[in-house]
Amino acid sequence: MFKCPEIRFMLQSAFTDFQHMSKRNVLVSTYTQGIFALVFAVTGLAAASFAQESPTPSPTPTPAATPMVIAKNPDGTPAYTGEQVAESVVIIYGGGAGRALLDQIRKTTLERGKISVTGADGRTDTVTYQRWVKRGENLFKDKIRFEQDFPDARYSMVSSDEKIFGIYNDQSFTPREDAVRSFENQIFRGLDGLLRYKENGSTAALAEKTRQMGVEYYVVDITDTAQRKTRYYVSVKSLRVLMLEYEENGVKYKRRFYDYRPAQGTLVPHRSVLWADDKVIEEVNIGTITFGQRVDDGIFPQA
Repeated sequence: MFKCPEIRFMLQSAFTDFQHMSKRNVLVSTYTQGIFALVFAVTGLAAASFAQESPTPSPTPTPAATPMVIAKNPDGTPAYTGEQVAESVVIIYGGGAGRALLDQIRKTTLERGKISVTGADGRTDTVTYQRWVKRGENLFKDKIRFEQDFPDARYSMVSSDEKIFGIYNDQSFTPREDAVRSFENQIFRGLDGLLRYKENGSTAALAEKTRQMGVEYYVVDITDTAQRKTRYYVSVKSLRVLMLEYEENGVKYKRRFYDYRPAQGTLVPHRSVLWADDKVIEEVNIGTITFGQRVDDGIFPQA
């Protein structure tokens, strides 16, 4: 994955240390700091590696490396940036190798599970669903089909060639605006909104740390090119996203993530719950998820 042996060694060492600390029930805050240091180190080592591989007209003495300086908060703790926190999260979800492994493993996705939706009348319907994804260069270029199986019909939302349309009983149609917006929020205001922020051209800004129910969070605001702003709450200890928030048309939405499990070397939450203001409107439970299987383009028909 990484050509530079120092990078491979640092990644392996960081995660070996984490496993040892977990066994001794030691707080993971020092591990978190190590991951941030790793982000800086990988950047510097990668640049040095590329410089060595690139041909030069004539040998030139290499200047001495400038010592890395990390800004400090008034209390002496490191003052990280939004990008540094986001990049550290990408490393964690990519099994230590970051976006390189995510891009390699998640070329396609097949996900199956159950989704419960609560309507305005308080009625809750639970159906099975399937989601196919063919990864593009960014979320805008991804091909996605989200299919729900009801007792008497099959309903799908499809994003293909940067167009969104619906399929009902094998017939395509133009969905309502609120249905399109909800589908877009699944795509751009989920975990991939942070994990692929760079590919999407989004910005990452760090807000003030917060503590909720005994958990300390880094707070990262991701704003994409369509000016959609989503706030991600990243555990200081584990660097996992445990919650995200966004506001739309005066409604405050909050999604929490639970039951994280490894999936082909990457990290996936198998349960999530979405609130609109203070009411639960959706719960998603993943049954199975696999990456890298062949997905036929016929899954994503033209509108």
